[in-house]
Amino acid sequence: MPTHERTRTLVIAVSVLCGSCNGTGLVDPAARASRPQEVVAPTGSVVFPTSAGPAAQAEFERGVALLHSFGYDRAREAFVRARTLEPGFALAYWGESLTYNHLLSPERDLESPQRALLRLGPTREVRLSKATTELERGFLRAVEALWMNPGSEAERRIAYLRAMERLYAGYPEDVEVASFYALALLVAIGPLEDTSSRLAMRAGAISLELMARQPLHPGAAHYTIHAFDDPIHAPLALPAARHYAEIAPAVSHALHMPSHIFMQLGMWQQALDSNRAAFRVAEAQWRPIDSPGDQFHAADWAHYSALQLGNATEASDWIERVDAAIERTSPLPRFESAGRMLRARQMIEREQWELVPLRPDSTASEALAAGLAASKLGELDRADAARRRLTELAQRGDEGSATFDRGSKPARVSELEVLALIALNRREIEVALRHLDAAIAVAETMGAPRGAAVPLKPIHELYGEVLLELGRPKAAAEKFEQSLRLMPERRLSLRGLDLARSSGSEAPE
Repeated sequence: MPTHERTRTLVIAVSVLCGSCNGTGLVDPAARASRPQEVVAPTGSVVFPTSAGPAAQAEFERGVALLHSFGYDRAREAFVRARTLEPGFALAYWGESLTYNHLLSPERDLESPQRALLRLGPTREVRLSKATTELERGFLRAVEALWMNPGSEAERRIAYLRAMERLYAGYPEDVEVASFYALALLVAIGPLEDTSSRLAMRAGAISLELMARQPLHPGAAHYTIHAFDDPIHAPLALPAARHYAEIAPAVSHALHMPSHIFMQLGMWQQALDSNRAAFRVAEAQWRPIDSPGDQFHAADWAHYSALQLGNATEASDWIERVDAAIERTSPLPRFESAGRMLRARQMIEREQWELVPLRPDSTASEALAAGLAASKLGELDRADAARRRLTELAQRGDEGSATFDRGSKPARVSELEVLALIALNRREIEVALRHLDAAIAVAETMGAPRGAAVPLKPIHELYGEVLLELGRPKAAAEKFEQSLRLMPERRLSLRGLDLARSSGSEAPE
């Protein structure tokens, strides 16, 4: 019987832990050690009947709901509880294997999902034999392709899509098959180098249909937002964006996700509010065993939104929150530069230029800010030092294969931006413009940002500012208009467009 005809629906609930808050509003980790003390709150509605008994089934469906909202840490705990209750429950291992990596981002951990599947059985044949239905075997085959196949990350993600494609062909009416197939389409955009939007539109069409059938399904709303996360298609996902936070208010990422669409439409206050809420939940739920990534992600987007609203005070507050989170959570190295990135962004957005020392491990964002500031202040030797760091990062040759990975392209655009300003300082006008043209050529292969500007200084905006400085307001206006098509309502691009339109006659070239 197809899953959608089965009547048992479980409204999923998971721990929010707010009942264990201390006097500061933060969660006391010691108070959270026992699950009975945790407060239960909704994460969405999932229908996923399996062969498991009631107790393991409840944990499994709780894990699936969290997985759909990328609540990986707690999803993993639910799947582990399910397999502990029933060690032969194949789909519990399937679910656990999907909690160690964000599939839209570069793969960080291949060993953990492999270990999860090896706990089910030592070989593919043994593992598949533990599944009791063809549908369950189909889900297992998909993660076998994703984690156990030989080949590169891109090749395995494409194999995962093909496996989910076959499963969807066999079970087109099954909500969970359709939902995970929609996600697989999004995952494959990067590996297949799909710049046509074909895969995203297919994922979006499936997800919209799921939303109509299952309005409280977390994956339907989530994948609708990701599918239409660009300025042209974002209006299609606005209902999902407005609804998703209500579906899963216990999950920080679900509270954050609406801001993807709000940003694409220049709805800065709504984007800020979404990330304020996401940060509060992430901060309250964090335990030393958890990744602090949700805190930094929400703070990053809130900081950018505050700057677009012209609220420098709140933007500075977010830098302080990130500094405090770094001290509190002792994060992995990839999070330790979060505060420096926000400071770099704030200097660029506020145009409060100051000389910034380079570090041996300066990121592209930090080096760009240092190079722009040095150029603006006439310190060309320091600007060139920043440019050399950007060249080093750009020459790493990582073009990226994940959907959310632009590889070394942002560093290359940043390098060209700094080169252009150095040339402009030297009055090498044509050289500067050639660098800016080259930067645009690279940027146009990256697509519109899915969130804050990447790189920190958008190239069309910088080009417009240079053209204004050269007394070419008509050409400048065209660049600012291009910038606003990619990033609607962006503050400095709006300012530049107003200046260009109000400027007088063109200077002779």
